[in-house]
This record gives sequence, structure tokens and C-alpha cells, in this order.
Amino acid sequence: MHGWPIVTRMANDPFRAVAHPIRRRIVERLAHSPATVGVVTRDFGVSKPTISKHLKVLESSGVVVRTVTGRTHQLDLNVEPLVEVAEWFDRQRAVWTRMFDAADDLLSERKERP
Repeated sequence: MHGWPIVTRMANDPFRAVAHPIRRRIVERLAHSPATVGVVTRDFGVSKPTISKHLKVLESSGVVVRTVTGRTHQLDLNVEPLVEVAEWFDRQRAVWTRMFDAADDLLSERKERP
């Protein structure tokens, strides 16, 4: 079971990072370009402590990197952890596609029988 350590580590990091809609919106905004905390979280309609909580999750997962210059907090997207997630999803998609194809074949065979 050599796949377990990767899944366990990933489940606690980038998957969790993009599990919430606010965090996904932050990632989407940072995909265009780095931005300050205020710019990237503008118009979310939630409190600053809530924003801080979401940013902490993104930063602890390595998906977002913060650079502080004076009082300016610049956020940048680190896609590497997300690449891992995308690769995991691609592997799962391949497995499920094979399983659905096999189920379709089985159902087609049963329909064709008298």
C-alpha cells in the first residue's frame, strides 16, 4: 500500500486548501497574478478573522505564499501542491473510467442476451 502516505499527506494539505469556496475563489484570483490580501479578498462579505483563517489554511498547505514588505502583505499562488492534486484526480478519473466502461460492457452484454 505505497499510495497511502501520499493520500494522507495530500488530504491534510492541498485538498483541504481548496475544499472551501472562499479558498477556491482566492486561488482563482491569484491564478491571474499576485495581489495584496486586501485586493484578493475584496468583496467576499466575510469578517477579517474569517479571511485570516482561510489564508492560514492556504499558506499552511503551501498553495499560497505570503511576502511581507513593511505593512504590505503580498500573496502569490504556488501551483506545485495543486499539480499533485490534479495528478491524483487524473489517476482517479482513469480508474473510474475503466470501472464505468466495464459496467457498461456488462450491461450491454446482458441486454443482448435472450
